[in-house]
Order: sequence, then structure tokens, then C-alpha cells
Amino acid sequence: MNLSDRVKSFEWLGERLRGYHESSNDPGDSILSGAAAAAFAENPWFTPGHTRIALNSLGESLQPGNLARWIIPYEARINRQTTRKRVGVVMAGNIPAVGFHDFLCVLLAGHQFTGRLSSSDARLIPAMASMLRAEFPGWQDTIAFTDGKLENFDVIIATGSDNTSRYFNYYFGRYPSIIRGNRNSAAILDGHEDEAALEHLADDIMLFFGMGCRSISKVFVPEGYDFTMLIRALQKYAGFINHHKYCNNYEYNKSIFLVSQTPFIDAGCLLLKEDRALASRIAVLNYEYCHSVGEAENAIQQDRESIQCVVSGAALTIAVVKPGEAQYPALWDYADDVDTLDFLLS
Repeated sequence: MNLSDRVKSFEWLGERLRGYHESSNDPGDSILSGAAAAAFAENPWFTPGHTRIALNSLGESLQPGNLARWIIPYEARINRQTTRKRVGVVMAGNIPAVGFHDFLCVLLAGHQFTGRLSSSDARLIPAMASMLRAEFPGWQDTIAFTDGKLENFDVIIATGSDNTSRYFNYYFGRYPSIIRGNRNSAAILDGHEDEAALEHLADDIMLFFGMGCRSISKVFVPEGYDFTMLIRALQKYAGFINHHKYCNNYEYNKSIFLVSQTPFIDAGCLLLKEDRALASRIAVLNYEYCHSVGEAENAIQQDRESIQCVVSGAALTIAVVKPGEAQYPALWDYADDVDTLDFLLS
């Protein structure tokens, strides 16, 4: 398949993903809904609603205009490719279909993809691959998955925790590689956010139960900040407390704070705790008071290697995304700020 055909195949997939909902009778939706049901049965964190949001978001990113804008700077290099490399991809499984962008990059770059799926997310990307292979036979010998050891590869992309990334660096050290570890995201508030902005921020914090690398785990707030409006905005996710795994984490962390006499704010579905740490536990949001947004920016800069993205509506000197956009990255928003396509073409 030439580049034009590869792009058209993902435009086709994007259209299916944008229209996906659980009750559709469309054959493509039946494949996806079957995979989503199996994923939820195997991993209760992957609720049908969150899977639909993730797939619809991927579909939006695969709009023809987005694909064209993204690919144009690389087009000449892709078309000059004469050797197809075997790229092994070790995928994370923290949120639904989180490894899709690596899958997309490898295939559009013209290489052969072999994915080592996470046991937490072993259904969704293979379902999309089967849809592509059925509609576009040119993908038949290009896409493979394994639940065993990755072998016979030229290049590796691996995503995991900080602990597993050290293992990856040791095991894959002699190969060209991208190795990713833990990252978290933060928000900077100046105290002038209106109700709509805080409702969008609630999405950035709570979607996917706060388990994504783009999920806000910490907010920087002005001295004396009144959390009332933010707590009100978080109530749209009050139903999370009925999810048994989430509720277990909420109750456990609350009991730990009570026993240790750690001050916290209880939003009913989320615990807010003053903490300088960037990473927070499930069902907990850390916050830190700052005298100014400049002070918050400095704190961000000191921890930049551990931060995936920063959310703010304030005028800052660092790169930010607007509230409500953290969980909807564009194709050119690369994980860990490492240009995956450039790496695959170098």
C-alpha cells in the first residue's frame, strides 16, 4: 500500500470510530461493541462509556483534515522509504486503546507492526486492526499481535511504568528505541475561571477515572483559593462512587487520611489534598498554593520531564492546553514530547 492508500484506510476507520455507539446495528460497530464488552469484562476500569469516549476521540483525530495537516511535513520522507522495518510495540493499558497512536505511526511510516498488548487492554486495537484488514487487504501481512515475548524486530517502542522502563532500557538497549515511563499532568488556576471552565477542568481530572498520563493529578491554585465552584463542577462525576473499583480506592484513601489526621477536602467523588507531589493516588487530586501563576510555572519547569501536559486558561509563557482538551490530544501531540514519526523515519 502506498501512503495515499494508507491514509485513506485510516480516514475510513476514523469515520467508523466517530460514529461508534454501543447500540448501533452497523457491522463495524458490532465488532467494536463486542471488543468493548470483552474489554469491560476483563478490565472493569474500561466502562462502556469511557470506551465510547476514547474511540470517538480517536475518530475525531482521524478526520481527513487532521491527517493531512499531520502527514504533510513527513510525506517526502515516507515516500522515499525503501526498507520496511519490523517495529515491536509494547503497549500500555491504563485507558482504552491508549496504544493506538503508536499503531498508527508505525503503519503510516510504512513499517511492519507487531504489538505486545497489555493484559488490561487486549481487545480494542486488535478489533480495529481486523476492521482495517477486512476492508483493506493490503494490511494483511503488515499487522500482527502477540501475547508472548516480542521477537524478530528491528526497532522498539515501549511504554510502561518507571520500573518497567528501566527493564525496557536494559533489555532493548541495543535497538533503536523509544522508551516511556510514568508521566502526569497538571493544571494552573488563576482564580478567575468561570463555571464552564471548571466543568471542563472536571473532565480533565475525572475522565478515565484519572488514570491517563494526560489526566490532571495536581492543580496549582492561588493563596486562599475557594474550592467551592470546583467541587460543584466535579459533581457531574458523582456517579463514579458507584463503580466498585473506584469506590474502593476512594474509601481506602479517605480512611488513610482520617487515621493519619491528614487534612483533605471531600468532594463526594474525589478527595482533594494539599501536596507538593505531582502524582496522586486514584480518587485523589493534589493541590498546591502559589503566590502567582509565575511561581506555578516555575514549579512546572522544575518537574517538566515528569509532565505530559499542562492545562490552564491563564496567559502563561509555557505551552498549555485549554480546560476540557487534555483528554483529546491531536495527532501531533506526541507522548513525552518525542516525535514518533520522525523517529520511525530516521
